[in-house]
Amino acid sequence: MSHYTEEEQIAQIKDWWSRNGKPLLTGGVLAVAIVFGWQAWQKQQAGQQEQLSVLYQQLLDKAFNPAGTDAGDVVGLLEKLEQVKPEHAYTQYARLLVARVAVQDNRLEDAASLLQAVVDKPASPVLGELARQRLARVLAATDQPEQALALLDGNGPEAYRAARSELRGDLLVQLGRTADARKAYEQAREQMADSSATGSLMMKLDDLSAGDA
Repeated sequence: MSHYTEEEQIAQIKDWWSRNGKPLLTGGVLAVAIVFGWQAWQKQQAGQQEQLSVLYQQLLDKAFNPAGTDAGDVVGLLEKLEQVKPEHAYTQYARLLVARVAVQDNRLEDAASLLQAVVDKPASPVLGELARQRLARVLAATDQPEQALALLDGNGPEAYRAARSELRGDLLVQLGRTADARKAYEQAREQMADSSATGSLMMKLDDLSAGDA
């Protein structure tokens, strides 16, 4: 049985409420805000993802149009992707595609700028590696093999190491460093999981051997 009268119990409740009611209400409002905020954020993310997907598909269609690619169209779509989410994987893949179009149009400086943006802040290791190897090829095409070679220091994702080693070999050949190029090609051959894929690589090694003869 309670030792407090009804009036004392009511007074205690009022006192407790005066001390704790506001924090509880604030916490309750905050909890509701978090729930609705999370739901709104999820809807926003879903909407962004759908928008990015649609824009990227449009860019793919434009970039691989059998009738020819309009550089202005693909650049315009890339700009729209960048406005939605500049560092998203869709946007970065789009930069690789627009860089490809720029190379086809012999706009190598534009291609290098697009690829460098991905190399600087890749959305994933694979995207970074793809951009890095393509940028190295663009630099090599503009007579900057030393800068291209510097991009390939270290190791990238395992699945792309053979391609990186072969590319290093190509750059070393361009620099006239045939002994180093042979080592790079041999390393690429060792890194290839499928021996049937070494045909072009063996031709490069054979060419170096023929040059030494």
